[in-house]
Amino acid sequence: MWLSDGQKIGVGLTAFGLFFMLMGVMMLFDSGLLAIGNILFLSGIAAIIGPRSTLVFFTRREKLRGTICFLGGILLVLSKYPLLGFIVEVFGFLNLFGDFFPVVFGFLKRLPVIGPILCQPVISRFLPRESRTRV
Repeated sequence: MWLSDGQKIGVGLTAFGLFFMLMGVMMLFDSGLLAIGNILFLSGIAAIIGPRSTLVFFTRREKLRGTICFLGGILLVLSKYPLLGFIVEVFGFLNLFGDFFPVVFGFLKRLPVIGPILCQPVISRFLPRESRTRV
């Protein structure tokens, strides 16, 4: 499957968003870096799957609690409460995107360098198993 130019830009925006969020955490919850990371992450997701699909994803009934926490955490970060906002945001992120973790780890296990490390019995005990069913 090939990505369109807009989706490639979305992957870059999402990667930069995650990078800025990581830097914000490393800089002791710098609210500016966390805010930039949040904005880039959300715009990257919208560019990857499209604005309509993004809206549908965030407004599904079963994901409503995660959406409220994720967007509320972003609002707290923007309101200069970075630590509390980040904690609420992580809870919402896990509720929203937790279904994708088995697929991501299944993909990572097939990579040449990372795969053998993740397949070690000590590490694989803590990783979710890849789901064979699609929702």
